[in-house]
Amino acid sequence: MKKRLWFGILTIATFSVLSFNKADAQNPVRIQFDSNKEVSGQKFAIKDISPGLPSSWDSYNFVVLEFKSTTPQRFHVGFTTETGYNELRVMNYTANGWNKLAIPLKFFRELPSAALDLAATYNQARYTGWINLGGKRGPLRGVDTIGIRMNAPINDPVIELRSISLSVEDSGDQYLDKKPVVDEFGQWNLGDYEGKIKSQAQLKKEWDAEETEIVSTKAYNYSKFGGYLNAKVKATGFFRTEKIDGRWWFVDPEGYLFLSVGVDCVNPGGGGNAINIDKRRNLYKELPPAGIGSNPERPNSASFGTWNLFRRYGKEYPAKSKNMIIKRMDKWGLNTIANWSSPEVTKLNRKAFMMQLHGVGIEDGVMGLPDVYTTGFASKIDAACKAFVEPYKENPWVIGYFTGNEPSWLEQEERLCELILDGSDKPIKSELKKYLSAGDTPERRKQFIYNTFHIFLKTVDTAVKRYDPNHLNLGMRFGHVPGKEILDICKDVFDVFSFNCYDLYPQKEFMDQILAGTGLPMIIGEYHFGTVDRGMAQSLWQVNSQEQRGVAYRYYTERAYAHPGLIGTAYFQWSDQDLTGRRDGENYNCGLVDVTDRPYQHQVEAMMESAKRLYDIHTGKEKPIDQAPLKARGHGTIPDLWNK
Repeated sequence: MKKRLWFGILTIATFSVLSFNKADAQNPVRIQFDSNKEVSGQKFAIKDISPGLPSSWDSYNFVVLEFKSTTPQRFHVGFTTETGYNELRVMNYTANGWNKLAIPLKFFRELPSAALDLAATYNQARYTGWINLGGKRGPLRGVDTIGIRMNAPINDPVIELRSISLSVEDSGDQYLDKKPVVDEFGQWNLGDYEGKIKSQAQLKKEWDAEETEIVSTKAYNYSKFGGYLNAKVKATGFFRTEKIDGRWWFVDPEGYLFLSVGVDCVNPGGGGNAINIDKRRNLYKELPPAGIGSNPERPNSASFGTWNLFRRYGKEYPAKSKNMIIKRMDKWGLNTIANWSSPEVTKLNRKAFMMQLHGVGIEDGVMGLPDVYTTGFASKIDAACKAFVEPYKENPWVIGYFTGNEPSWLEQEERLCELILDGSDKPIKSELKKYLSAGDTPERRKQFIYNTFHIFLKTVDTAVKRYDPNHLNLGMRFGHVPGKEILDICKDVFDVFSFNCYDLYPQKEFMDQILAGTGLPMIIGEYHFGTVDRGMAQSLWQVNSQEQRGVAYRYYTERAYAHPGLIGTAYFQWSDQDLTGRRDGENYNCGLVDVTDRPYQHQVEAMMESAKRLYDIHTGKEKPIDQAPLKARGHGTIPDLWNK
């Protein structure tokens, strides 16, 4: 999930200090964010909050903040040092409650540790919140002020800060109030919002109304596989691509032109998981009973999503919840189960689907780049691909396979080379040394990485096509548009070029660049929009309300399909993320369905309206909707502003 990039180096801004009171347990400093400002926040002298802290933090490993925020919206925490201002993004799970959060100081001092993709690199989970790495890095000396600010704050939120302390050891994170953060349905318990469930009777009424609906795909003119019944070409029995009158299309197994309108992470009961319960038991009002939403083999985890499905369907919830997913997809105009989805849903063979390969060496590589020089690498790839794809060889519902997701080394090639050279003795290290012995320049270091990547992609593609020649190579799901060298590599390997694009809409010039560089049709593998009314963070692109999420979806999606090279999109994701964070901490309001197994009506109604128009938009017969969402903001670089 995509792009989780750090924000740029900041300079010290000129700003007006707002009035505040000296902090103590009864009277913390208070920051009132102004939603009329592009960026709003304050800086405070640390001595006015926690007198006696040293100005040099070299001997400490954690800074511990005690704060209360009225919103789960991300905020930026920074410190002024002798070398400048340095900040990180912070998200908290305890909106409207007091939170003690320990932030590792290495996040301010050092570059992120090498990881296989962008999310694993930049997201850092804690117990009462999570941190997204950013800012500049350097020593924490001469520390004298703390700054807290928000980009496009929603609904004039407030943060109170009552303590700053330093620690050598991890003091842990702690929710400090008495009222539980999560209620018995898995919802945010510290605030109210439109549509919040207050009783099981209320839930049953809404569920029953959905059960009685009669649904079909007639409004979308879909074929059995989701293609358009009014546009047919040669059928091969499997999905393929074809360029017709200057525009690219998928072609479904029956020969109907097809645009892949999909969703990632299609999984019944998703979005209500609780992990590390033993570290934060006081966050939960009530946990799912044994055997329903809990697993004796994983005592520190539970699923409110599964518990709600049991409440809805009883013991038949596994089968009935999957059938409801298909019914909803039919109603909403969705014809593809996209990446990261449950095999229990895809194997129904009732919707076209895509998958990501496993076991191809990415997990074992440095920054996700496999060591292709290891003895027997090709044979290991061959065996892994055979085991993965051979069972799907004759399945017409499979569109194809992704090789990987958001490689973290892209545009970090020189750092990757340093990590390889500084690392343990491996074949890739020997090959790099040999290559650089003929000349060690930044350009040659990049070229070694590109050569290695090309070997990897070709090895995987050869193996996949050997055991499954019927399905497509869907590419790498890049976290952003790569440069010419990577595009040149991809055009000879992929059947479709895939990239994730978290933006207000996909920029035409970037898509033109891909199409010109590769000659391949494109899939957008991830995008989404979210807000802050339900206790979750606002996603990688924020909007001001649930209604605006639907507006944003239409604005983005219809512009995407207006491009002649775009043949697929996958919205991230089916269910909201977990209120108290998934493994890397993320807790975004980005779902089509909430934890109580109810659709977000504004969102899905917008999807339905767009799905009816996408064929005509892609052919050029209709123009995309021109209504943009209000005050939408991305997760990227925050402007160097304070209260402007």
